[in-house]
Amino acid sequence: MTRMSNEPTSYEPDHISPPGETLAELLESRGMSQAELAARTGRPKQHINEVVAGKAPITQDMAIQLERSLGAPASFWNNREARYREHLARQAEHERLSGQIEWLAQFPVREMTKWGWLKAISDKVEQVKELLNYFGVASPAEWHDIWSSRQFAFRKSRAFESRLGPLSAWLRRGEIVAHEIASQPFDEARLRASMPKLRQLTLTGDPREFVPRMTELCAAAGVAVAFIPELTGCRASGVTQWLTPEKALIQLSLRYKSDDHLWFTFFHEVGHILLHGKKEVFVEWDGSDTEKEKQADRFASESLIPAAQWKSIRSMDSISKAAIRSVAAQVGVAPGIVVGRLQHEHLLPPSHCNDLKRRYEFMAQQ
Repeated sequence: MTRMSNEPTSYEPDHISPPGETLAELLESRGMSQAELAARTGRPKQHINEVVAGKAPITQDMAIQLERSLGAPASFWNNREARYREHLARQAEHERLSGQIEWLAQFPVREMTKWGWLKAISDKVEQVKELLNYFGVASPAEWHDIWSSRQFAFRKSRAFESRLGPLSAWLRRGEIVAHEIASQPFDEARLRASMPKLRQLTLTGDPREFVPRMTELCAAAGVAVAFIPELTGCRASGVTQWLTPEKALIQLSLRYKSDDHLWFTFFHEVGHILLHGKKEVFVEWDGSDTEKEKQADRFASESLIPAAQWKSIRSMDSISKAAIRSVAAQVGVAPGIVVGRLQHEHLLPPSHCNDLKRRYEFMAQQ
């Protein structure tokens, strides 16, 4: 569900001489002194000397004066100056970032390169730059300011604690993928009308079939669906956030790899979109300790197995694989979803009937 970047690597030379060196060479080839050039351009001799020595820049008006005095186009001098100043800025940035290499330790860089999100770079400073480009920020300070201030509405767990580095990396990947998904403006009525079709997709076992259809149905209602592999330390099974007032994102990690967890998490995220506001980022953890999470749980449960049908399932005389397949067919959902619900409500031991669940894995890009 990911792809490697085939963009060519740009070449950045280690050294670029100042434009003044080119100017000095041109003056020598013309047999012209700095004093004569000063007279021809109307500039002080000291200023010409400073330009030649690389202490002063060639401004745009001076570039025009050099064009008239020496013949070389003003565009040549402007480009030469711009490249040199950019080189100096990159050198200064490299020195600054060399003191921030420890920032890399917050992120599972190897996993991110495995999935093709980052290029594997041996130079640590260059790897920092690659990570900054990934997040779209100028420095680690901006990354911290942006991500530490996000309004996360966590589903918290004492057993698992997420670190901001892996979580932000995972969320950022979802944003990148979602921006590539064309979608209509958000339409609540259309999303609600799509629920029966989305529920029916639980019967389709092949992700190559249900993922494109799920993506299509949700995009038509203004919701981008992104399947993003879980990163070590992230510990999130799903997330809901609004990228714009007209576009929501549902991000799924396949953390538990089974169809009951996948579909429950998906409908839970749909519940957040339909029931709650657009400002918070809802990240799904183990356990549920807020009213909004409980509301989303109830929405997912009712969407998959309506209360009346669940009541009849609970009243079964005996629970067997054959019985589960039968009631799942009557309800119109995958058998694994019935198994997961029975296990969650302690009507079936967690070790029983798991072979009725379908399991999914992300395939790493080769």
